[in-house]
Amino acid sequence: MGIENQSNSKSIESNPLILVAFFGWGLALTQPIAIDRGSIRKGLKQIVEQGRQRLQTGRWVVVFPEGTRMAPREHGRFGIGGAYLASETGYPVVPVAHNAGRYWPRRTFIKRPGTIRVMIGPVIDSRGRKPDEINQSAEEWIKAAMVKLECDCA
Repeated sequence: MGIENQSNSKSIESNPLILVAFFGWGLALTQPIAIDRGSIRKGLKQIVEQGRQRLQTGRWVVVFPEGTRMAPREHGRFGIGGAYLASETGYPVVPVAHNAGRYWPRRTFIKRPGTIRVMIGPVIDSRGRKPDEINQSAEEWIKAAMVKLECDCA
């Protein structure tokens, strides 16, 4: 997870998004990790195979563990994909929290004026750790950071 040069960052997307005309074609140019969400095992295998290749070429893999923007004070279930990739490859995780859900609610293109704030967390070493442990560390930091972002205490 991180913020950096778009040409060097890769995200995990579901295959149907890539098939959407224009949007999908543009998305495909960023070389995302396209997964089949119909099978958890197959999806995790795709994440590790494609993610390892991207990481070995010096690219970052950006994962949105909740899958979408969340409304303020709401938390979604954290998917295991990013933590599984980190556990399998030994690459570190950098948690990132933001308050974009306050100004751009999910399932809508209508945006509200405001400043989106971003907090970047400490590096989480994934070597020798299980995916659940990595996910728990990232989730705990993100939830604590979201409290600060929601109360403007950051």
